[in-house]
Amino acid sequence: MIGKITAPRGERVEGLIYYLFGPGRREEHTDPHIVAGWRHPAELEPPLRADGRRDFRRLLGLLNQPHAAMGAWGLARPVWHCSMRAAPEDKMLSDDEWAQIAFDVMRRTGLAPRGCEDDAVRWVAIRHGGDHIHIVAMLARQDGRRPRLGNDRYRVREACLAAEQRYGLRRTAPGDRTAGCRTSRAESEKAARRGLVEAPRLTLRRHVSTAAATAGTEGEFFGRLRESGVLVRVRRSIRDPGELTGYAVALPGDASEAGEPVWYGGGKLAADLTLPKLRRRWAGLADEPFTAAERDAVWDHAARTADRAFAEVQVLAGTDPASAADAAWAAADTLHAAAAALGSRILRQAADAYDRAARVPYGRIPVRTPTGDGLRRAARLLSAYGYLTHDPSFRPIVLIVRLAVLVEAIGVLRETQGCAAQAAAAFGAAERLRAAEESYAMSPTGDRFPARSAAVLAGAGFPVAPSSLPAGARAPAAARPGAPSGSPRPGSQSRRR
Repeated sequence: MIGKITAPRGERVEGLIYYLFGPGRREEHTDPHIVAGWRHPAELEPPLRADGRRDFRRLLGLLNQPHAAMGAWGLARPVWHCSMRAAPEDKMLSDDEWAQIAFDVMRRTGLAPRGCEDDAVRWVAIRHGGDHIHIVAMLARQDGRRPRLGNDRYRVREACLAAEQRYGLRRTAPGDRTAGCRTSRAESEKAARRGLVEAPRLTLRRHVSTAAATAGTEGEFFGRLRESGVLVRVRRSIRDPGELTGYAVALPGDASEAGEPVWYGGGKLAADLTLPKLRRRWAGLADEPFTAAERDAVWDHAARTADRAFAEVQVLAGTDPASAADAAWAAADTLHAAAAALGSRILRQAADAYDRAARVPYGRIPVRTPTGDGLRRAARLLSAYGYLTHDPSFRPIVLIVRLAVLVEAIGVLRETQGCAAQAAAAFGAAERLRAAEESYAMSPTGDRFPARSAAVLAGAGFPVAPSSLPAGARAPAAARPGAPSGSPRPGSQSRRR
């Protein structure tokens, strides 16, 4: 069952009541009638006139009375509207069952608590069709106070889950606040008018996630964002101007009607992309330099790290699922870094699909673990040196296979935890990783690696730190972008393995 609260709220209830008792936009309103309310439905049902039309004067007068009595203290937008719909394959619920669902919604949201109905708001639940109802409430209590309305969307989600369990309906995922912020209808329509593939919010979320995965400090993070062409604006503390308290990002060319860039704060992209949570992610990473062996075997090291994480997640899924939360969170960093290093569109889609599976419910930050730090370290290693190897052998394919296995194990972990939406995100990402494996194995070598700027290539001219070279040894020459490394090509014996 799905419940949706209309936003923004309405100013007048008359138009909504007329619409709900009317034929609808596509003649979908059949047999509209009241199934529940603050009084018995028989007392609230609008009577029929002699000409066959309904008389709404009494119902509208009763609904508006508490708000009118509040005068200037009343809300400017007092009309609260929630529509609830069951799945098409679910059984047909009776009027009494829909009434119980409506009562449960009003009690959980606090609009009409149990035992306080005479002092609470006035509301009605209108059914017109076999699988849905509309709940309309005026946000003015009968005792003259404003109702408290906090987290009403999550309370409605709880009522939907309770109805699914009570009446044996199709089960849906709980509202655990792991989903990224969705694009609004205005954003989607604006992107379509501009000919964009996706809304700027989604593009910015990908850029920020990739920059956060491949950085170890705030300076690196903001530098990578600017390098990718994203506009960055930081927010400083009022008490201490040297302290950063937040940031916002925008895409060049995405402007408002006034011509100003449309800014999105980290929290408006995803719950784990705020600056305080990014700092928790970076803690302890910047002080650990990469060894020469790690730099020389970038893909092998990342694949071994993913393999170790898979083994730990597989064990913890049956013993202590909560202890695997950090590994699941850090796996997103490795996915985003691998997608950026390989320049694979399918791998990028897999990383985007996996993001929800990585987040911990209700915005919590998991306890750091060595496995999670290993995955974050592998992400930074791929970002710093992965594109220098240009290895045409099967090593990157091995990493993709290991990541697919890891993501599938995390999907099983989320199923064990009862997180249906996160499990679906993980399994969907695993399917895209399998597709990326096939696509990478069949694509030409030169198409796998994204172009890098001259400044970045110049800074990467010494993949091995001078301090790690033995006396008298010659520094290895930096690989040219797209140059073959002497390893067998994908069409040779390596790919047949």
